Amino acid sequence: MGENTPEAAKKVVRIAVRSLVEQIYRSGSLGVDFGGTERAVEGIAGHRKIRKSRPDAYRTEVPVAYRLDTPYFILELTGRIDGVDESSEPVIIEELKTTNRDPDEIAAAENPVHWGQLKLYAYCYAVEHELEQVAGQLTYYHIDSGISRELRQTFRLDELEAFFREIIDRYLEWANTVEEWYRLRDASIRNMVFPFPEYRAGQRQMAVDVYTALKQGEQVLIQAPTGIGKTVAAVFPAVKALGEGHVEKLFYFTARNTGKMAAEDALSRLRRKGLRLKSVTITAKEKACPLPPIYCQPEACDYAQGYYDRIGEAVKAAFELDELTREKIAELARQHRVCPFEFSLDLSLWADCIICDYNYAFDPRVYLKRFFQDSSGVYAFLIDEAHNLVDRTREMYSAELSRRDINNLRKAARDYLPAMYRQLGKINRWLGVARKQCGELGEAYAEKSSPESLLPLLRKFAEDAQKWLAGNEPAPFRKELLDRYFEAYWFLDVAEKYDESYATCFDNSGGDFRIKLFCIDPSGQTKEALKRSHSAVFFSATLTPAEYFKRLFGCVEYAETRSYSSPFPPENLCLLLMPTISTLYRKRTATVPAVTEMISETVGRKRGNYLLFFPSYHYMRMVYEAFIDRQDDLDILLQTSAMSDDERAVFLAKFSGDNQRTLAGFAVMGGIFGEGIDLVGDRLTGAVIVGVGLPAICLERELIREYFDLSAEAGFEYAYTFPGFTRVLQAAGRVIRTEKDRGVVALIDERFAGLRYQRLFPKEWRPVQVTSVDRLHEVLQEFWGE
Repeated sequence: MGENTPEAAKKVVRIAVRSLVEQIYRSGSLGVDFGGTERAVEGIAGHRKIRKSRPDAYRTEVPVAYRLDTPYFILELTGRIDGVDESSEPVIIEELKTTNRDPDEIAAAENPVHWGQLKLYAYCYAVEHELEQVAGQLTYYHIDSGISRELRQTFRLDELEAFFREIIDRYLEWANTVEEWYRLRDASIRNMVFPFPEYRAGQRQMAVDVYTALKQGEQVLIQAPTGIGKTVAAVFPAVKALGEGHVEKLFYFTARNTGKMAAEDALSRLRRKGLRLKSVTITAKEKACPLPPIYCQPEACDYAQGYYDRIGEAVKAAFELDELTREKIAELARQHRVCPFEFSLDLSLWADCIICDYNYAFDPRVYLKRFFQDSSGVYAFLIDEAHNLVDRTREMYSAELSRRDINNLRKAARDYLPAMYRQLGKINRWLGVARKQCGELGEAYAEKSSPESLLPLLRKFAEDAQKWLAGNEPAPFRKELLDRYFEAYWFLDVAEKYDESYATCFDNSGGDFRIKLFCIDPSGQTKEALKRSHSAVFFSATLTPAEYFKRLFGCVEYAETRSYSSPFPPENLCLLLMPTISTLYRKRTATVPAVTEMISETVGRKRGNYLLFFPSYHYMRMVYEAFIDRQDDLDILLQTSAMSDDERAVFLAKFSGDNQRTLAGFAVMGGIFGEGIDLVGDRLTGAVIVGVGLPAICLERELIREYFDLSAEAGFEYAYTFPGFTRVLQAAGRVIRTEKDRGVVALIDERFAGLRYQRLFPKEWRPVQVTSVDRLHEVLQEFWGE
């Protein structure tokens, strides 16, 4: 290392007492956390019960802090002591632990993490209050029985100081390595240049807007057209802000694997320009796990057994690398025999940039608690393809139960768990009564109240299931029970949040009966999640209208909105508007011949590859069958409703610039081919968009319409028009990807000619109305020059 850093220039490194102790003393195997929020609430109640039994001088949640000057930084320890009894001699420092295990069994174990945490609290308190000795007490409280066990030791100050020095020395070995890395990283960032010879039009301004938001701790919504280079324009200034100390860590959130790959590629380009930065890509547990998808049971998994005994060496090995993708994490996990998913979470603590799905910030069940639960870290959120966030958060904050799933578990558990079988029977009967009412009111209906009488039945089932699952007993239905257990607890948790932004939906279709606590308006909960960030950048090619997205993202009132023009010549896009054809649901059958003819003529004028987008699978199939009857000189592909990743890849691979015959691919708007794909140059010649993309009329969409009719007087727009047009814009954006691309986009629907949609058109669009086949020939011949 270099010379000591002058004190005035030293950075402050903050770490919680608990985190420090766990990093040094944690050992053994991974465990499964049963109970979630419900058990946490019970734990809080247990804390309250113990505190009520303490003397009047007993203080709770006592903050402590200790600053230590090291050669390269100032280390600040922080934490809160559960309780301090200042009336005792010596003063008692108490740490409370709630558990569902036998307290005597826990008390008999050494528990170095628990004692280490208590001793550090005791040392910080003794130093602050100039005490020569203090008593430390560990109290274990059994949640279900209410039994507690107390373990007490008296510590002299010199004993505590020796322990403190030992643990700090061990921590500093690693912390100094990390701080040396930060200096290397920041030096590389200062010298980092933009990874391309020049900025595209609008790209520099986007970079400036991103940097400004991160520097000033603001929220900004950015609509940047396809081809501007959004990912690099977001990542480059964010890395600069990180190096200059405006933010502590970057989080790049995206909805698709293609988004993760784009972020990884942007960082790779910057690394080739000299950047040193550690990034971690977090992959969902079920995809990261190398074992068969049975269930996560640590005692049956070699990657979980002894995880904490091996994780230290695994992290050290990973720290030698800058780019930790899914594949590299999996390779290291195999070498060190550690769970790849938990490994990625542990690596995220030392990463400068974390690339992951939206749910790691916004979903209450899986958000990254190690960063967001108790921390006030200066975190920057980069939210890619942000137009997807509205519907994703609606689903995150909703909860659903299936009568079929309940009954399947009930049958499986009948001979093993008779008491649980009976409890599931009570839930089944409740759902049966609701189903009968649903049959009287229609296939689906909604209520604006929580199903209060169902909740006690679910709570009893969840409590019984938790006790049985904690015993780790093998059973053929264990995975099924685990799934229903988590569903029940989540349903109970959502019921606690139930307010006017929710509705209870009952659905009796598809041979099943389902009840759903549907989140109509996710903005309140999204707003709370955004408080975990210091700054947030939402960016997409389709954030129109900005006020709609700003409202549903839960942004602060003063959040900025930005929009940039396309960097490509508008004459490279031939935008055809075909307003004489209706695709209204009631007219679809009648207009299939006209739609088919316009598609045939559009793709027949120039050999190439075309994507044909439809609002539904059923409508797509109708046109497809009519289309193949009149075509024999081109190749045709059809998207199916359940394509695997391999089938999707094969579909896209057919779009080659070297094709000798025209290729027409039928796809659904808003689906896997409607966004997030990059078919550059001759790989895509044009797109035909049939219909305005409205979501299908259904109970949930009607609830959204009614809700926003009352609160925003724009119910139809919020429920149908805006989400639908986002799909249209995404589909149209597949065509022009670079400054050299030329292509055709045809919009087939009379509604595109109306003001409701015209006002949503991008300003660079120059539509040409086509009302006949002859006019279509004329326009295409002029555009293609043939």
